[in-house]
Amino acid sequence: AVVSSQSSGSSGINAEYGGGSNEISAAVAVNEAADKNSSIEQYAMRAFGAALESVPMALAENSGLSPFATLAEVKSRQIKEGNPRLGIDCMDKGECDMKVQHVIETLIGKKQQIMLATQLVRMILKIDDVRSPGEGEE
Repeated sequence: AVVSSQSSGSSGINAEYGGGSNEISAAVAVNEAADKNSSIEQYAMRAFGAALESVPMALAENSGLSPFATLAEVKSRQIKEGNPRLGIDCMDKGECDMKVQHVIETLIGKKQQIMLATQLVRMILKIDDVRSPGEGEE
């Protein structure tokens, strides 16, 4: 969920709700797309979805919450309620809606994080000449 606001009459500032809400929502969408894909690509899609879930899991763990249980609960609620703003309640306020908690982050920062992580993985996958330790030593 993207929030847009105007700053001093100049250009708009784009932000999104934080707390891992967007990563959970994106992971759900990626996993749904993987369910519809019968090729071997579905495994890469599921791995990407799992990687997206690492952000809210880290938030939960760093907040002293059970990462797996917290992620499962919020993910289930997002799907059930259809509310992509639900994220990790790091401050233990009893509210997972990041709009209500006023938890936002810049859209450009989030886009750059995901793009850099994706580029890194693509670079690793492009390596076609993998050498084993000790290979070529004589």
